[in-house]
Amino acid sequence: MHQKYLLILFYSATGAVKNLAHAIADGAEKKGLEVKIRTVPKISSVAEAVEASIPEKGEIYCTKEDLIGCAGIALGSPTRFGSMAAPLKYFLDSTGDIWSNNELENKLGCVFTSTGSMHGGQEITLFNLMTYLLHQGVIFVGSPYSIPNLSSTKSGGTPYGPSHVANTNKSGDLTSDEREIAIATGTRMADLILKFNKDES
Repeated sequence: MHQKYLLILFYSATGAVKNLAHAIADGAEKKGLEVKIRTVPKISSVAEAVEASIPEKGEIYCTKEDLIGCAGIALGSPTRFGSMAAPLKYFLDSTGDIWSNNELENKLGCVFTSTGSMHGGQEITLFNLMTYLLHQGVIFVGSPYSIPNLSSTKSGGTPYGPSHVANTNKSGDLTSDEREIAIATGTRMADLILKFNKDES
């Protein structure tokens, strides 16, 4: 059996979603699970790819093979009027062939986001991301209140998935609570992926 891994697929504009992605990765890697962190290119206003096929720096772009081969997926995007950002949607909209072959069915999945304000559409964006996973047959994993920081956070963090509130913080830096919720969610994903695949074998 090939190595199982958690695919963390995100688009980030200011760095906050990227920071959440890496915190989720930290949590999963603590459990010894392999992690692949991937992003998607920007698109133009006429909805066509405008970036080079290989980025000059940072995370590499996701392929359909990355999706098909994963044991779980963490899907993240900044909020754009209560929905995911166009570059991520552009990529996900191209995965109809994966859907038609049930390639993601019974994999585990979670979602994460960042907004510019406290009531900037975090929960509806998380549900927007979640809907994609559910259509693909993914088993959804939330961030339960057994994560103590979920009850103490004064910023981001939801039971639907890790989040960040930027407000006037333009650096993308996470609060300690936001980071711990993301780490705990990554750990939970890894625990469940390892258990799920152990029971399968």
